[in-house]
Amino acid sequence: MPPRPSASRPGESATSIVPAKLGRPLTQKFFARSVHEVAPDLIGATMLVNGVGGMIVEVEAYHQTEPAAHSYRGPTPRTMVMFGPPGFAYVYRSYGIHWCINFVCEKEGSAAAVLIRALQPTQGLAAMRRRRGLEDERTLCSGPGKLASALAITDAQNGLALTAPPFAIHARTFTPEIATGVRIGITKAAELPWRYGLKGSRFVSKRFV
Repeated sequence: MPPRPSASRPGESATSIVPAKLGRPLTQKFFARSVHEVAPDLIGATMLVNGVGGMIVEVEAYHQTEPAAHSYRGPTPRTMVMFGPPGFAYVYRSYGIHWCINFVCEKEGSAAAVLIRALQPTQGLAAMRRRRGLEDERTLCSGPGKLASALAITDAQNGLALTAPPFAIHARTFTPEIATGVRIGITKAAELPWRYGLKGSRFVSKRFV
């Protein structure tokens, strides 16, 4: 059972929001839309891998038409999944160290994806703490590499459908207040405001300004 939501009080920050129950499972149709629609709609959704995960609180959108996207220069063995149908996982190694997971969006050939940057942990905290070697739940999934480590995501999940095990992606059950900003850690197309997050969340990788 997912945890109950914290009591809501006037002026309370979004940091305490936890869905009372899981929303409907997301289908391929959800992902077969503009990456700029999917990305903000993922804020507040729940992402589980083998039952471990939490609420998505931060994402970034990437599209083949801009140079920060891995797909910008066309298909390669690494990026082929981005050019395929929507609703699949694109997992890559960042700087040769950390795994990162993206959700492929739009029609086949568009090569657009949403990078999942941060979660608010809600399920399987013991497993996440063991994998990450730390206790503070705020930092368990506060970055794409941390998130992948906490959820045991590797290239073994690359190319797998997001609509089937080990994944379970559930729609949000509330209307979040969404913050936007520029993407993190890139030098090309750095001015594009394609980063989205749950406003006020203390679980994001970097505060929105």
